[in-house]
Amino acid sequence: MAFVHLHNHSDFSILDGATRIPDMVKRAVDLHMPAVALTDHGYLFGIPNLDLECRKYNDAAADMKQWKHDVECLEKGWELEEPSPDAPDAGAHDCLHTQWEGDMAAWESSGHKVAAVKARRPPLVIKPIFGCEAYFITDDCIEHGTSQRRYHLILLAKNETGYVNLMKMMSMAANEMYYYKPRTTLDMLKTYHEGIICQSACVQGIIQQNILDSNFEEAKRWAHTFQDVFGEDFYIEIQDHGLNFRGGWTDRTLDEQLVKIAQEIGAKVVATNDFHYLTREDAPTQDILSCIGTASHIDDVGRKHMEGTEFYMKDEQEMRELFSWCPEACDNTLEVAGKCNFELDWSQTYLPKFPGLAEGETSEERLRKECEKGLVQHYGPDWEHVTINGVNVKERFEYEYGVICYKGFADYFLIVQEYVMWAKNHGIGVGPGRGSAAGAIVTYAMNITSFDPLENGLMFERFLSPQRTEMPDIDMDFDDERRLEVVQHVRDLYGPERVCHVITYSTIKAKQAINDAARVLGFPVWQGQRLSKMLSNDPKLQLSYALHKNEKKPDQYSPDFEEAYNKDADARRIIDAALSIEGLTRGEGVHACAVLIAPTPVNDHVPTKLDTKGGVEITQYEGHSVADMGLLKMDFLGLRTLTVISKARANIRNSYPDLSQVDKLPVAVRSCIRQGADCVDIDVDKIPFDDPKIFELMGSGHTAGVFQIESAGMTATIKSMQPKEYRQVVALIALYRPGPLGAGMVQDYIDRMHGKKKVVYYDDRLAPILEETYGTIVYQEQVMQISVKMSGFSAGESDSRIRKPVAKKKIKLLTSTVFHWDDGKDETTYDHWMNGAVENGYRRDVAQRIWDDVLKFASYAFNKSHSAGYAILVMQTAWLKAYFPREYMASVLTSYMGKTDKIVHYVTACRHEGIQVLPPDINESGRDFTATPNGIRFGFAGIRGVGEGVGEQIMAEREARGSFKSIFDFVDRVDVNSANRRVVEALIKSGAFDSTGYPRRQLMRLVDKNNPENILDSAAKRQKDRAAGQSSLFDMFSDVAGSGFEDAEPAPDGVEWDRLTKLHAEYEVLGLYVSDHPLRPYEYALSKARDHTIGELQETTEAVDPSTGTATTAYKVPDGTTVRLAGMLTALQKKTTKNGDPMAVVTLEDMEGEITLVVFPKLYKKCARVLAGEVDQDTGETVGDVFIKVAGKLERGDRGDQVICSSVEQLELSEKTNKPRVVEICMTPRMLSYERMQRLQAILSQHGGLDRVELLVQEASGDTMRMELPTTVDAHNMVMMAEVENLMGQEGHVAFA
Repeated sequence: MAFVHLHNHSDFSILDGATRIPDMVKRAVDLHMPAVALTDHGYLFGIPNLDLECRKYNDAAADMKQWKHDVECLEKGWELEEPSPDAPDAGAHDCLHTQWEGDMAAWESSGHKVAAVKARRPPLVIKPIFGCEAYFITDDCIEHGTSQRRYHLILLAKNETGYVNLMKMMSMAANEMYYYKPRTTLDMLKTYHEGIICQSACVQGIIQQNILDSNFEEAKRWAHTFQDVFGEDFYIEIQDHGLNFRGGWTDRTLDEQLVKIAQEIGAKVVATNDFHYLTREDAPTQDILSCIGTASHIDDVGRKHMEGTEFYMKDEQEMRELFSWCPEACDNTLEVAGKCNFELDWSQTYLPKFPGLAEGETSEERLRKECEKGLVQHYGPDWEHVTINGVNVKERFEYEYGVICYKGFADYFLIVQEYVMWAKNHGIGVGPGRGSAAGAIVTYAMNITSFDPLENGLMFERFLSPQRTEMPDIDMDFDDERRLEVVQHVRDLYGPERVCHVITYSTIKAKQAINDAARVLGFPVWQGQRLSKMLSNDPKLQLSYALHKNEKKPDQYSPDFEEAYNKDADARRIIDAALSIEGLTRGEGVHACAVLIAPTPVNDHVPTKLDTKGGVEITQYEGHSVADMGLLKMDFLGLRTLTVISKARANIRNSYPDLSQVDKLPVAVRSCIRQGADCVDIDVDKIPFDDPKIFELMGSGHTAGVFQIESAGMTATIKSMQPKEYRQVVALIALYRPGPLGAGMVQDYIDRMHGKKKVVYYDDRLAPILEETYGTIVYQEQVMQISVKMSGFSAGESDSRIRKPVAKKKIKLLTSTVFHWDDGKDETTYDHWMNGAVENGYRRDVAQRIWDDVLKFASYAFNKSHSAGYAILVMQTAWLKAYFPREYMASVLTSYMGKTDKIVHYVTACRHEGIQVLPPDINESGRDFTATPNGIRFGFAGIRGVGEGVGEQIMAEREARGSFKSIFDFVDRVDVNSANRRVVEALIKSGAFDSTGYPRRQLMRLVDKNNPENILDSAAKRQKDRAAGQSSLFDMFSDVAGSGFEDAEPAPDGVEWDRLTKLHAEYEVLGLYVSDHPLRPYEYALSKARDHTIGELQETTEAVDPSTGTATTAYKVPDGTTVRLAGMLTALQKKTTKNGDPMAVVTLEDMEGEITLVVFPKLYKKCARVLAGEVDQDTGETVGDVFIKVAGKLERGDRGDQVICSSVEQLELSEKTNKPRVVEICMTPRMLSYERMQRLQAILSQHGGLDRVELLVQEASGDTMRMELPTTVDAHNMVMMAEVENLMGQEGHVAFA
């Protein structure tokens, strides 16, 4: 016999079930169970996972592989070899010969019909059973606030009809019937019962609850009711976890009563264990999850929890021993499993029809019509005869069109084109195209993508080929702030019942597991945070890698974490609990961009639910599952850069509201103004990619805010590269990734580009493929093109047989698997590569060398379509910044509103590039960062405590009645209910009222609630009176001079906060220092502690090579120089070396910029306390600013500039250390001469600094004349001191005051 678990919970019973589906299926297989069910609470979340997990075991079975092989060979007419005879002791699924023999018999007896062989699919190793534990209610009441009891009920799908009905029922329960939980009614059961098995569930079922209340007849009535609905497919469940219930009932006595009812009504019973965790030892894990879900502590008295440790996946023997008194209950689980015969179909495609077809028009006809219209637009009326890079436009189009129509994808392209064009026509920013779709001339002709695949050498097969079975995948980028408008348009066009957002699941990550475990176990918050801060910020961090040294992920190891585990009992308890829950499902939400468009209502295909946070309908299956099931999943991606471009264009329009100044603009700008515009409205599609200003900006390193090239490493690389063409930027985007960087490919490309290395092509016949990248394999398309040209692969084979396996690092597949090729050969990919090359006249050793390089570098190779598309945005954003730096950077800052670290970074970049960022101003600020003639003005929305809404009111009042004269005018005019005390105080602290002439200290006193005469209370009273129609004499005559009713506003008193108080208040509301910087008063102390400012490290100079006459750019401070720097520590990231030793990566900031410091283990051990600064003992947080001085070697590389530190010391910034020295040069009157003074001036001017110089002339009478020279020097410069002393000779001397 056997046994099947039919009532089971995975971690998709969120924060209640602790069983991982792969573990559950594996245990079922290990226990030789023929099937396993999934019945999570209320939803069908885990169904695809269960199907795929079972499929792994089923497809791996030897008899299944033989059957699939037999079917494929018979379908394709290939020779089918007889397998070896089966071993006498072969397992049930290891009888290959028996399978083959039966398949051949079916083939012959049916007259050679493949369908007969397909009908002989072998039994499954493990059958998936799809179900749900529904929340059943006894009536149809869905009124919110109604007191209503929910009962449990198990529903299992027998077949496809049952699965569809289960989806529809659970979708209805989770949408219109949702109230706290998804709810199922009797009417719903009656409507959707066909194909469904019903089980009475656990003790929380309605039958069981009536028994516990001694309502035996009612219990029996409900059993009859379910039997009437489901007939022989209704089963009564019995369970035994050794529990006691109210009224003296136990699991055993309850089961006996259930069996009695079953006998009375003629129903069968099934034994289940309602498992929530895999083994008995996992019970504490489930308990912790439950505490997370209920926000309780493990030690809370009376909290909700599962009693005992019996809710685990028991084996057959345990279940049969438990129910030895009712053996048929275990036998009947096999009957139920035998009735359930349904698996998900992953082979179909469900593409909606395009709704915009004319009557009688086919999708294929419309596709051709749209494409030909676009081809005329892009290539001219004679497009059929145009050839680009050796490719004829008409031939390429006809080939692509044929493949698309053959695959049945015409509607797909029409659907995408429609919403892309709708977005463009409504002024919504649309990206130029991302991913492989840009390789299709069809997408270019339909204006889905905006760059020519022929000009850029892109391959259609990288996107779609006859060999590919899956639907195309065109991801589109939209303006991040207007993306949802496009989604809403699609909902309106296709109907809301056919368009649905997609769910996403969150799992418990490493740091979250630590914090959750600490809270549940009752430890204070800081204790969990202390442990989590020992971990790296790697989003893929796993606690096991952090806890012990390992070769797989050495950088995740934390010695501090391991030490805490080994030496601190509390830490060990927290970490052990965290390890048990890490990776389990914690919650669900809405996918950021994925949207499903179905040909019929969505829940015909997948179940849906209500997103309780956003109120929108979402799928119950995640995005990959939905797409793999053949449904149309579109990614409506929001790209911040498109928002930045849109806002930058708006800022330019605001700066140039008419065309009166257009003649003063450069010709390049005038040529990009949108046709018919009445202001300077830039059309980014007109931006010329050969504009020298683009490459000047890139080469200067002023790339902050420019798409894709603004990181420190990318900036350093592009300065080294000095690109002059668009194609070079395309290559840079493809190359700048960890793999190519580590392999030296970036530097190799740059050296070849500048002629420092010879360009070689393996074989000159491959030059057309590799010349654009100077002989380096950069793009996946180049790998494909080489395989086609050299080895005779078809274009489709080059994608599926070489590009895909190499990119996914499935290298064994290339040499171990024999494929049937289009030329009729049967051989491995490697053999086909080598043999094809030799047949085409290439030397075997050359083919081998390319093969080796492909395996070595092709996994680094990038999708050129993606790179070329994003390079367009690089060029557009660089152009906008080059010509309109203030307007562009204002839009960049606005896009990061609320993200302080990003704002600080870009403000620093603006200052470094000479763009002043100004504090908020009550009369000049807008909602966002605003470009002004003097710089960029901070916006109201960026002030903490003010926000967009109040900002809009302030702007509206200013627009309606003019500028605010003072804070008194402001509080009188702006509604005090909105601009309340907190808002006004934030405005004061930010400096928004500075332009009115009042010190911030005085303004804060004027609005202080403890000040009985504060102006806010009186303003509120006046506004209230005016609202009630009670105008006073003051209101009537306050604007009349000499009336005696003018407002007696106090004059500015000129007394300001001390500098630090003012800056800290400003930092409090802005998150950064705008009006000043904490380091500014300590310029002298900083200068003594350093050789260079950080800004000076970026300064370059041009040098001309005398041999070639070419100009090259070089840093004034070259690579490898030992430098001393000083400033403020702004970021500290702890890391671990491969040996497990702690080190740190530090960000150092001064008033000119920031740089990365690398502190290796030996030094870090010495300076860890200095870097940590003053630490709060409870929280582990750094208190106050940390000032340091460092010495080290400057390294300039393709990852950016960094200093490898040799020393790190605390920097004391005080009045004492900041006081400049005075150099006293003493001489006699007769030493004064014009020549000597000229020589002294020359010496001093060579050694500038911040120390003063005084000249002392001592008369014979003893009187001394003292005068300060108009220069400052570096008093610590020993060369200067020696030169001055030498000039003074024995009669004079040099001293310090």
